[in-house]
Amino acid sequence: MPPRTLLQADDVRRAIMRMAHELLETAPDGARFLVLGIPTRGAVLAARLAAAMSQVAGEPVAVGTLDVTLYRDDLGSQPTRPTGRTDVPADVDGATVVLVDDVLFSGRTVRAALDALTALGRPAVVRLAVLVDRGHRELPIRPDSVGRNLPSAKTERIRVRLVEVDGEDGVTIE
Repeated sequence: MPPRTLLQADDVRRAIMRMAHELLETAPDGARFLVLGIPTRGAVLAARLAAAMSQVAGEPVAVGTLDVTLYRDDLGSQPTRPTGRTDVPADVDGATVVLVDDVLFSGRTVRAALDALTALGRPAVVRLAVLVDRGHRELPIRPDSVGRNLPSAKTERIRVRLVEVDGEDGVTIE
């Protein structure tokens, strides 16, 4: 069965802008944002989200990447993947940190991201933003901002494509 398109480029763009507004509206006055993406596509989305937040807020929002490879709980059962780069351009302590990923599934990647983040400092608050929430959580993790809820069967695969990585924007299910 061929992949079915769930989101097109305009849908992705609108979702990111809406998420930027949601995150800014729920922040305390004077919040210092630090947007951290989980590689690979989460890092791309984080850059886009931070740019949208900067545009709406009228001031720059710091953006970086947070590699979670060494904090994963499935290292023994999965093929070893190379560690990526963590790039945190601002102090984590006291910041409103927004963790960004492309798809939220079991919640285990987010748990690893929380562990990696606490190794760097103590944020004032941590928010989670995902482009797609497909359900099937194994841990009590819930996103604060979601581009689109896309319930799916565990056997289906959600693919996020971003122009910076894949040459086009969109979300498909197979």
